[in-house]
Amino acid sequence: MYRTHTCGELRAANVNETVTLAGWVQKVRNLGAMTFIDLRDRYGITQIVVEEHSDEATKAVAAKLGREYVLQVTGKVIEREAKNPKMPTGDIEVAASSLAILNEAQTPPFTIEEVSDGGDDLRMKYRYLDLRRPPLQRAMILRHKMALSIRQFLDSEGFLEIETPYLVGSTPEGARDFVVPSRMNPNQFYALPQSPQTLKQLLMVAGYDKYFQIVRCFRDEDLRADRQPEFTQIDCEMSFVEQEDVISTFERWAKYMFKEVMDIEFTEPFRRMPWIEAMEKYGSDKPDLRFGMEFADITDLTKGHGFSVFDDAEYICGFAATGCATYTRKQIDALTDYVKRPQVGAKGLIWIRVEEAGVKSSIDKFYSPEEVKAMAEKCGAKAGDMVFILCGKKFKALTQLCALRLEVAQQLGLRDPKKFAPLWVVDFPMFEWDDETERFYAMHHPFTSPKPEDVEFLESDPGRVRANAYDFVCNGTEIGGGSIRIHDAQLQATIFKCLGFTPEKAQEQFGFLMNAFKFGAPPHGGLAFGFDRLCSLFGGVESIRDYIAFPKNNAGRDVMLDAPSTIDQAQLDELFLSLVKPE
Repeated sequence: MYRTHTCGELRAANVNETVTLAGWVQKVRNLGAMTFIDLRDRYGITQIVVEEHSDEATKAVAAKLGREYVLQVTGKVIEREAKNPKMPTGDIEVAASSLAILNEAQTPPFTIEEVSDGGDDLRMKYRYLDLRRPPLQRAMILRHKMALSIRQFLDSEGFLEIETPYLVGSTPEGARDFVVPSRMNPNQFYALPQSPQTLKQLLMVAGYDKYFQIVRCFRDEDLRADRQPEFTQIDCEMSFVEQEDVISTFERWAKYMFKEVMDIEFTEPFRRMPWIEAMEKYGSDKPDLRFGMEFADITDLTKGHGFSVFDDAEYICGFAATGCATYTRKQIDALTDYVKRPQVGAKGLIWIRVEEAGVKSSIDKFYSPEEVKAMAEKCGAKAGDMVFILCGKKFKALTQLCALRLEVAQQLGLRDPKKFAPLWVVDFPMFEWDDETERFYAMHHPFTSPKPEDVEFLESDPGRVRANAYDFVCNGTEIGGGSIRIHDAQLQATIFKCLGFTPEKAQEQFGFLMNAFKFGAPPHGGLAFGFDRLCSLFGGVESIRDYIAFPKNNAGRDVMLDAPSTIDQAQLDELFLSLVKPE
């Protein structure tokens, strides 16, 4: 037996017991007559002491120790003279009677402590060392506990966990697929699933009316802090349900998770907000409701006064930044530079300072004080506030103003990671138009059902059709989303037609689903939650990487495994592949 206890287990009640511990050497402090060793495992740290009267063999081993050596210790638990209230094991230490080095270790390339001195790239390269650090251990433990809670709740609701395949057919309508060549079927390819969408619908046709899966999904898309090429979904589907049934079930689930994992209790129903309201009030279909600063449309107050920037704009909108009337010119210029960044794309920023004595703005020469005051009041400004205004194409201006709202809130400390503001966003547009390809695309996916009252507009005015879809949003992040699905083969064919599919193309890509519908598909719907995002939300961290054991970097590379990498010619030949050098 390598150990009788873990390094986080011993307390004052264990004093005088003889114990054996095993773990990694966090730190060694040689004080001459005595040596102190901090021994660490994933449960905690225990201080080991090698005393002046310890035998020479034990002292000799202690003298050889370095950071991250794997060590076994046997000794007696004694009460510490200088207790450490910051450590769970801070009342005791173990007086070593023997030490055994189980494995020596090179000095690690960064400190394995609460806050490391290693940069992101270095820690990603040595991820197995980074995972020894307490913040990542806490993240992995949180993820584990959340997975258990998810399964417990869904099992209690009658859901069955059913696995779906990882090798499927390509669906080029969504994000880019990762493809896998088939050796046994030359010049043909599998795709890794972007989600089990069609498969879970087939499970509904098969009669499994409540399905879930904590499933790995793959998308070959551009990366950012909350995206990875491979990620985990909590994937769910239900039969014989309408939108209200799905939302009420998973609102109960969300409240259960907040209570079970975070000990936060929500007693009121979550807010529901139509998509158009979210866009017009917050400039986002995933609004952050932890603070106010709602947008106002001031187009009617601003046009026709000789200010060409506003006169030429389709839409003018603004918000009142609470308590920001004291912002200096330097601070305003910094925010102007912020919205001009390519990632935001605004051409400039208009401001109105609201004080007890009156208003002052960057457009005073075009508008009277009364007209400027009317703009500020429509934005909800009070004395002490600053109003920020952007203009342009409607949804572009709203999106740009959203970026500014979040930046101002960040500066004001309003985006508290310990505060949660969940809501449902509903009534999304069914389609979105792409000017470049001059066609409609599904805003969610082509299996989403339209609102029954909007079906009549599918062929005459597709842009008017609303989807029977819903997103679960919290703190400005889309945590999950879904829809009531199409279960009628004829309606599905009409949707494919709206999306520019020929009947032949629809049959080629999705014939298996449409054929299945002909054998009695029940009304069904569901949703999927981003498990990695949910973990990072509960953990209070924006990036999902800490909650994935072995994540990829921003370029989609695993720098630890050096993947992706080349394969040898024999493998290429076996797969009937040849390589083309990029231009």
